Amino acid sequence: MTVLEATKSKNSSGATRSGRLFVLELSGDRIHSMNPDGSDRKTIVTDCRFPDGIAVDLEAGHIYWTNMGVPNLNDGSIERADLDGGNRKIIIPPGVTYTPKQMHLDEEGKKLYWCDREGMRVMRANLDGSHVETLVETGRGDKDRKDQTRWCVGITVDPKRRHIYWTQKGPDNGDLGRIFRANIDLPKGESPTNRSDIEVLFDRLPEPIDLELDLANRVLYWTDRGDPPRGNTVNRAPIDKKAEPEILITHLMEGIGLSLDVPGNRMFVTDFAGSVYSADLDGKNERNFLYAQGNLTGIAYVEV
Repeated sequence: MTVLEATKSKNSSGATRSGRLFVLELSGDRIHSMNPDGSDRKTIVTDCRFPDGIAVDLEAGHIYWTNMGVPNLNDGSIERADLDGGNRKIIIPPGVTYTPKQMHLDEEGKKLYWCDREGMRVMRANLDGSHVETLVETGRGDKDRKDQTRWCVGITVDPKRRHIYWTQKGPDNGDLGRIFRANIDLPKGESPTNRSDIEVLFDRLPEPIDLELDLANRVLYWTDRGDPPRGNTVNRAPIDKKAEPEILITHLMEGIGLSLDVPGNRMFVTDFAGSVYSADLDGKNERNFLYAQGNLTGIAYVEV
């Protein structure tokens, strides 16, 4: 059996599918590409600056990633490269965004969305880095920056209903983490600092980090870095009705990255101890297929 045959899966219609994972290694400042079982691993980008969030535009043949940089230097950036790591280019230069974290690509709208942690903002730009906008601003200045409840970390987007979702993780194990929702478009006459359409979906969470949205089933998934029993987990909850979050995966070592393969009924998760996990969307059939790979952050799955 070839590597490709070993990594193929079938969707609900029975058609054979295959995919590729892109994984960020913060400790080595590198980006890796691999099959969904960890085989055929290649390092495609080196010399990043604390990479955290990644998005893949398969149609255009691009990967995008955020570099957090050094927080007190306000030197975060966003880069783009081809799928093999070639033609690397800075599209959001240092100084425009403080410490960019998770990133989301809206293919239809041709926009990149990201959360800016110490910048205390939810931001977006065109795919070439032009027209940078702040959609939400939770604080400003050094005094506000010390308040970790203002830090924006994870983000996902519902382009059809025109909503953004993001996390504000709060202090370590503070049970002050929250997940918010707002319209993509600012209410008329309002600003990113005073918008009236922000809704708290979940609060008193340990440390919610990255978000993913299953648009077909209207379910939100997230990782949580806090301590057990609710932290170091993957969670999910419906977004159109009030329900308690469901814990799907436990015993992560500071869970960070999350990517869904909804047609394949599976998710992929990374943690800071260097593990990559796969599991069904309900958390069953969990498998740790890579471990001790450095400090891993963002992960993206794409069909190829």
